[in-house]
Amino acid sequence: MPSNKKQAVRPMKIRTTGDRAAFMAISYTVVTLLAIVCLVPFLMIVTGSFTAEEAIYRDGFRLIPKEWSLESYRLLLEGGVSLARAYQVTAVLTVVGTALSLLISSMTAYVLYRRDFPWRNKLSFFFYFTTLFSGGLVPWYILIAKYLNLRNNPLSMLIPGLVSVFNILIMRNFLKSIPDSLVESAKIDGANDFIIYLRIILPLSGPSLATVGLFIALNYWNEWYNAMLFMTKADYFPLQYYLYRTLNSMNFAAQAAAEAGVEVPIMPTQSFKLVMTVAATGPIIFLYPFVQRYFIKGITVGAVKG
Repeated sequence: MPSNKKQAVRPMKIRTTGDRAAFMAISYTVVTLLAIVCLVPFLMIVTGSFTAEEAIYRDGFRLIPKEWSLESYRLLLEGGVSLARAYQVTAVLTVVGTALSLLISSMTAYVLYRRDFPWRNKLSFFFYFTTLFSGGLVPWYILIAKYLNLRNNPLSMLIPGLVSVFNILIMRNFLKSIPDSLVESAKIDGANDFIIYLRIILPLSGPSLATVGLFIALNYWNEWYNAMLFMTKADYFPLQYYLYRTLNSMNFAAQAAAEAGVEVPIMPTQSFKLVMTVAATGPIIFLYPFVQRYFIKGITVGAVKG
C-alpha cells in the first residue's frame, strides 16, 4: 500500500560551473578589499579618539595605539547638560525638519508629476532656474535676521533647509515610474487628489522618501553654519556648532597660555577632533542600516497587472 506520509521535497541544487565559481571568488575578493579600505579609516578615527595626545604627536595616528587615554572623552562629557541639550536640539531639528521637508518635497513633486496639471513645465523651469542664480549671502542674511526676525530663534536653522530643488527633482523623476493607470483608476472610484497622494503616491514612494529623507536628515544633523550666523544663546546650539565652539575654546586657551609663557598640560586637541567625529557620526551610522534596504528594493514592481 502507498505510504500516507508526506515526503520532504528536497530543493534542487544548481551546479556551479568553473567560470561562475571563479567570477564569484573574484567578486567577493574585490568587495572584501573595498570594504576593508572603507572601514580602516573609520577604525583609525575610533581608535585615535582613545589615543593619548603625547602619543599622537610622537607616533602619529595608529590603528592600534601605543598609549590609550580617555582624556578627550572626559573633556567632552564635562559639558554634561550642555552636551545633552545640544544633542536634543539636533535630534529635534533633524526629526522635525526631515518630516516637514519630505512633506513639502513630496507634495511639490506630486504636483509636477501630474500630467493633467497645465503649468507643470513652467513651474519646473522656475524651480530649476533658482539653482542657477541666487541672491547671495548678504540679502539672504538680511531676510532671515531683519525681515523675518529669526535671530536666536530655532526656526532660523529649520526654515532654510525645508525646500531643496534637487530633492524635488529626484522625487518627481521617481514618481514618473508610477503607472498613470493607478491614478486614473482612483479617480474613477471617486478619490480626490489629496486621497490619491496619501493612499497611493506616498505608499509607493517608499524608496525615494527613504533616500531623500536620508539626505535631508544628514543636512540637518550636520547643521552648524546657520547656527553660527544667527545663534548667540547657548540653549539653541546644535551638536555640531557646540563641538566646534568647544574645540575653538581649547585651541584659544592653549594659544593664550603659550603666549603668556604659562606651563599648562598638553590639551588633547588632536584626539578631541576625532572624538567630535565619533560623537557626530555615531547616531547616523546606526540609522543608515534601517534605510539602506530601500535603496535596493523597488516596491512598484507588479503594482499593475495587465
